[in-house]
Amino acid sequence: MHRLAQLENELLRDHLALQRNEARRAKASEDQLKQRLQELEAELEGARREGKAIYTEMSRQRRALQEEMETRSRQLEEEVKGLREKLDKCQREAEDAEREAKQALGERDRTLAQLRAHVADMEAKYEEILHGSLDRLLDKLRAVKPQWDGALLKLHARYKEQLRQFGLNPLDL
Repeated sequence: MHRLAQLENELLRDHLALQRNEARRAKASEDQLKQRLQELEAELEGARREGKAIYTEMSRQRRALQEEMETRSRQLEEEVKGLREKLDKCQREAEDAEREAKQALGERDRTLAQLRAHVADMEAKYEEILHGSLDRLLDKLRAVKPQWDGALLKLHARYKEQLRQFGLNPLDL
């Protein structure tokens, strides 16, 4: 019995030693976890501060961009207003120029019509003069034709004779 009590006592001591070891390991693990928790909390706090700083900076940049966009928008509105005024002025000038061009074209067309009529009149007069001159020339040529025909026949006969003298037949040529 004694031996059994001794074994039981040893067993309990071993069991107690194991439990102490486990308790030490659990305590060490708890300490590590607490330290890790503190590190994570510190990181979280740092991330919060960083997030807050980023948020503050982004808000500042957003306000600056918004102000810049409003300024740019006002500038563009003024530019659009100026361009619209220029466009209106250019349209008025274009309408004036178109009106003047139509007037000039009308004037040109009238002038061209007058000139064409004048040219047609001059053509008729020159044609009349030309026909008269040609008729007089024909009359003169008719008067001179008999003399020329005689001279032509003599000339023709002489060339014909010269060709025969060279041994050429005038009909072959």
